[in-house]
Amino acid sequence: MEKRAERADQAGAAERAADTLFRTFAEMISNGTLKEGDPLPPEREIVGTYGVSRTVAREAVQALANRGFVEARPRFRPIVRRPSYDAAMEAVGSVMMRLLDEPDGVRALFETRVLVETSLARQAASHATEDEVATMKEALDANEAAIHDSTAFYETDQAFHATLFAISRNPVMVSVHKAYSTWLAPQWSKMPRLPDRNQRNYKAHKAILNAISKRDADAAEAAMRAHLDAAWDQVKATFRNDQIE
Repeated sequence: MEKRAERADQAGAAERAADTLFRTFAEMISNGTLKEGDPLPPEREIVGTYGVSRTVAREAVQALANRGFVEARPRFRPIVRRPSYDAAMEAVGSVMMRLLDEPDGVRALFETRVLVETSLARQAASHATEDEVATMKEALDANEAAIHDSTAFYETDQAFHATLFAISRNPVMVSVHKAYSTWLAPQWSKMPRLPDRNQRNYKAHKAILNAISKRDADAAEAAMRAHLDAAWDQVKATFRNDQIE
């Protein structure tokens, strides 16, 4: 029992040391001491300078990589990354992918998508420029052309929705769309894609664009909600119950 407690104490001490080292480097990156493109010091230098073990040094560097502070590649020193919204989303990606396997995981994420995209549709109806509406029309035309090619249809479906996020002119929203696409791609790839289903989704996209073109915010929100409700019915037919109920 004593040896087990001693090992637990050692593990806890190593974890605390890794957290402290992580905060040290995170602060250096945040205040510009370490700039974008700079490599972190070699592992042996970190060990000697900060008086930590190699295990602690590696855990701290891994934490920096997981949270988007550095880019770590095998056999190369980690490189400081420029903070970005994309990096922030990537940093939580591994956690999100695990959460999607939890009970209600897919449903919870899909509900956030409904909240976001219905608001974006409403905002687009009120604030989209003529050029932005024209960009949506181009995306819709590409979506229609791909109805009989399910792989291309999925890509153009994502591109159509991406235009809504772009119209927000909010870089956080653009990164959110990229994250949604990445997190949900493994799940969406399991869904059967047939031309008749593609046709229904295309018509739903067209109804959304028509409402936005008419500057009818209520209709745009309603069209998006109807589209996502139908999409959820498709999801429920694909995933096991504990992910969606």
